[in-house]
Amino acid sequence: MANKHAKIIIIPARMAASRLPNKPLADIAGKPMIQHVWERAMAADLAPVYVATDDRTIADVIEQAGGKAVLTRADHPSGSDRVFEAIETIDPQQQVQHILNLQGDLPDMSADIPHQLAATLDQTDCDLATLVTKASAIEASKPQVVKAVVSWKNYGFGNALYFSRASIPTGTNDKYHHIGVYGWCRPALWRFVALPPSPLELAEKLEQLRALEAGMHISVAEIDSAPGGVDTDEDLQAVRQRLAAEHHV
Repeated sequence: MANKHAKIIIIPARMAASRLPNKPLADIAGKPMIQHVWERAMAADLAPVYVATDDRTIADVIEQAGGKAVLTRADHPSGSDRVFEAIETIDPQQQVQHILNLQGDLPDMSADIPHQLAATLDQTDCDLATLVTKASAIEASKPQVVKAVVSWKNYGFGNALYFSRASIPTGTNDKYHHIGVYGWCRPALWRFVALPPSPLELAEKLEQLRALEAGMHISVAEIDSAPGGVDTDEDLQAVRQRLAAEHHV
């Protein structure tokens, strides 16, 4: 019998990143980036952790570190599509109903993030959950920083209205930096992958817009700060410096 509160963490990772080739294997403080992400997910001590990848080398890194990896197809249009293939392989009996999708390019992610994502999924009536933090003026101006427009509710959570690489909303409202992690209810993930990439998803290059265009409810929680995502060589050098400093404390 399915347990509606049973959870699993799946980290999608692909080798063919256009802006930073071989990104998951980039060395940071003596370890591949994907190993840092896996270790931090494990440190959360919340649920079983798997890496879903299209590359044997990435799987080998995780398995040699003592973790579990699932090989997937290379042609998935988004990380969530890859996560769906992985969960169907890992749990064909559909015992697990809550799937936490943590991105493979967040090597300094706090172990609190999976817990905050899980709490949002548990405490709201949603199809999927995600996290944001307030964006600085500099972050709001950068297209690589995704912004979320959120309608906040009295009980501390909000509903996502839109996501964009543009600096939105206009005016004096707070702007929110979207953290690209997702907590999926399994039936919603099944619906999501059955849909083709949507027009807004293709325009903005943001997978969550497929869910919004399909009428799915995305719950949002705010956290204090964003982990440093790695999209460019500049990002990689910055996270190398931060983690090197951590290791010397």
